[in-house]
Amino acid sequence: MALDEYVWMVVVGFIIAFVLAFSVGANDVANSFGTAVGSGVLTLRKACILATIFETLGSVLLGAKVSETIRKGIIDVNMFNSTPEVLMAGSVSAMFGSAVWQLLASFLKLPISGTHCIVGATIGFCLVAQGAHGVKWMQLLNIVASWFISPLLSGIMSAAVFYLVRCLILRKADPVPNGLRALPVFYACTIAINLFSIVYDGTPLLGFDRIPLWGTILITLGSGVICALIVWFIVCPRMKRKIESK
Repeated sequence: MALDEYVWMVVVGFIIAFVLAFSVGANDVANSFGTAVGSGVLTLRKACILATIFETLGSVLLGAKVSETIRKGIIDVNMFNSTPEVLMAGSVSAMFGSAVWQLLASFLKLPISGTHCIVGATIGFCLVAQGAHGVKWMQLLNIVASWFISPLLSGIMSAAVFYLVRCLILRKADPVPNGLRALPVFYACTIAINLFSIVYDGTPLLGFDRIPLWGTILITLGSGVICALIVWFIVCPRMKRKIESK
């Protein structure tokens, strides 16, 4: 079936996608950087700059598989083979509904999840278009379970890291030396974990799927060590001089 007559829907969807991205920045990104800005680690301007750079990098490097799940992992898209225009209209409607709710929540100062919004909106249009049999309920169950598991695991990790920092750094008579010694470790772990996620589970378009597991581990550990050395020999001395000058 020729879809030339539905080009307008692509254009509208493109515009709504920008509105959706704006709403995500107004809420989801604010959630991510709220603690850093609130504690004074970052200024609001720096947080906006970092969010612009790394949110874009994250979507390019790691967003492919998540997008694939949203696109056809929640609903059975094969049911729309004879009516692709309905799928197009439903996807545009899902983006619009998600964008409106996230903007409304931002105005009401409510921290919400963009993932919850788009998943719910996608299920909503599928229920209207195809009924309950169009939804992949087991996949949805896995996604919903992750919504409960994620904060639990995050809380456990946060508590464990803070306990170590408090015992090994903050409770010392002079926390600066131990803090500077711990800095390369924190940087190295952060870089290694993020890089492992990118290489091991990144987009196939960049060829990451062709890298064997041992290669991924080697790249990850090597990058972590290099990062730690850079922080130890460059960042830590500068921070120490800055602290001493005050």
